[in-house]
Amino acid sequence: MHKPDHQTACMHMVQALNQALYDEMSADETTLIAGQDIGRLGGVFRVTQNLLDHFGPNRVIDTPISETFQAGFGIGLATAGLRPIIEFQFLAFMHSALDQMIAHASRLRHRTRGQLKCPLVYRAPYGSGVHAPEHHSESTESLFSHIPGLKVIIPSTPSLAYHLLRQAIQSDDPVVFLEPTKLYRIKQEPNQRPPKLGEVYIHREGTDATIFTWGAMTYEALQVAKIYETQYQIKLMVVDVSTLNPLDEIGILQAAKASGRILILHEASAKGAVGNDIYYLIHRHLNINAKYMRQLGAPNTICPYYQNEHLFAPNQQSIMSAINEILL
Repeated sequence: MHKPDHQTACMHMVQALNQALYDEMSADETTLIAGQDIGRLGGVFRVTQNLLDHFGPNRVIDTPISETFQAGFGIGLATAGLRPIIEFQFLAFMHSALDQMIAHASRLRHRTRGQLKCPLVYRAPYGSGVHAPEHHSESTESLFSHIPGLKVIIPSTPSLAYHLLRQAIQSDDPVVFLEPTKLYRIKQEPNQRPPKLGEVYIHREGTDATIFTWGAMTYEALQVAKIYETQYQIKLMVVDVSTLNPLDEIGILQAAKASGRILILHEASAKGAVGNDIYYLIHRHLNINAKYMRQLGAPNTICPYYQNEHLFAPNQQSIMSAINEILL
């Protein structure tokens, strides 16, 4: 493993995450990682590959097949003064760990009146687009985003993944860090500036319409924005929400003001989604006509098997249709 120049190197997200883990574990001996098959195997998607060779079995720990144990194990390590990173193989596998995450990790600082903190990162791949079964393709980030005390972070590029993961590990509060599997192997040039945990990231400036998005849909939004600028001279602002909890309300409102035409784009079902919170925030603070606001997500169904998976999440055609509606 080598240490590239993260501002110039072109890498895919798996490499960026692996490098972030390596750099953070090298910088801080209290940092360790635990999860199923993360040691010898290097994780399902090889995000932890070679870390066992560098840091040994005391800091790269293969756990039993028990997500509840993993979640509680991380809390115990965090309260003992360590900085654990717990890897779940897929987002839906975290559901059985919700009791530990909600009842304990999220409120430990509050419960102890600041006597204890919980510097803990729960990592998991999520989302559709890789032809996996439905339990491996969930986009249920809103489950965690509505829990006070849990930070929820979703990167959209390798560069953002690197910087946001390092910041998440350094945080003194628990973080749910979700990684879009659809973007794991897509190489992208580094972002022009480092992101900051808790703030939106503007990928493209524009005044004709503003797209608020996160995760894999950010990639789709950027492709669509290029088409509109090249073919129609329409400039779309693409705002990566990145931090779903807590929301950067000031950054969101400033970006919404820039155009007055809003598309909120995500893969999760619109029912109970974080997109609803963003829609309400803008509606409450800005006098924008409802016909210039649109939310686009997946249907309120279980993600279908791979033959019909392409019909599930928003795609280029549905995104462009939604943009046309708010522009006309």
